[in-house]
Amino acid sequence: MTTTTRRFPAEWEKQEGILLCFPHNGNDWPGKHEAIQWAFVEFIKKVATFEQVFLIVADEKLKAKVTEMLKTAAVQMSNVSFIIHKTNRSWMRDSGPTIVQNGAKREALNFNFNGWAKYKNINLDKYVPAKVGEFLKITVTQVLYKGKPVIVEGGAIDTNGCGTLLTSEECLMHPTIQVRNPGFTKTDYEAVFKEYLGITNVIWLGDGIEGDDTHGHIDDLCRFVNEDTIITIVESNPNDNNYRPLQDNLKRLQNAKLENGKSPKIVELPMPKRIDFDGLRLPASYANFLILNQCVLVPIFNDANDRIALNIIADCFPDREIIGINGIDLIWGFGTLHCLSQQIPE
Repeated sequence: MTTTTRRFPAEWEKQEGILLCFPHNGNDWPGKHEAIQWAFVEFIKKVATFEQVFLIVADEKLKAKVTEMLKTAAVQMSNVSFIIHKTNRSWMRDSGPTIVQNGAKREALNFNFNGWAKYKNINLDKYVPAKVGEFLKITVTQVLYKGKPVIVEGGAIDTNGCGTLLTSEECLMHPTIQVRNPGFTKTDYEAVFKEYLGITNVIWLGDGIEGDDTHGHIDDLCRFVNEDTIITIVESNPNDNNYRPLQDNLKRLQNAKLENGKSPKIVELPMPKRIDFDGLRLPASYANFLILNQCVLVPIFNDANDRIALNIIADCFPDREIIGINGIDLIWGFGTLHCLSQQIPE
């Protein structure tokens, strides 16, 4: 049995900065690309108020344009570093590296992004981990199991930094839809999580929310807010398609155990009312918040539950500012703040 020296830090641990990628592909937000760029500037501004932003831009021309936009919006430019690299999309949670501690050093893990086992145009996104590792001067390791590349997006996993990981069966175990690793069992995944992330305990949820393009990402469902507390979304309307799967997830969490054998504390978070755009239900969720060094950024949706969600999240993070960021335009790309970002632990 190999013992690993790796540890996957929790998101609330000290960060060097946040990895973002400025959206240049209008196809992810059809008809809303211009609005998205300014929404993104606002996102960058909020992050740069608290810590460093490592911002991927496609080329020097876009860098010049973005610099002007950021200056117009009075962004703290000393906290923005540019990485020049052309990407297919901007979802850094999934195509970017997952950074772990390995002994006294940091290590960037490349989990072999494959477009959520759904999209073919990923040839540029595949090189994001290597590019980021090179920029930050961190060793990049390709995640392999029995000699083959393992595919796990950052949005599919969440940790308390002590050895417990949250994930969902719909995302990793579905036999036919968006299959990341054909033939993988839970035992296989748990072996990978142990070796590469230092995880000793996995809590498996069931299904994700309706409209989720990633097919069950955990960062729309439930998140650790400290070592022993999990916040999870619930739907109050029994006629909504999300009601039953989210009740099932709640029950699983209530029966779950942490790495130390204790039961986690469970905090319930409401859902916004359903958002439809151009004939599609969008996967809007308050669980897609991003934890920064002294702040938590929370997506809000012009909904009566916005205030309730912000207050619940504020109770979970008494020592951090809680800031709502409008997610109405961003969610048209099927994700918001957490999906678009990846934290770089110190």
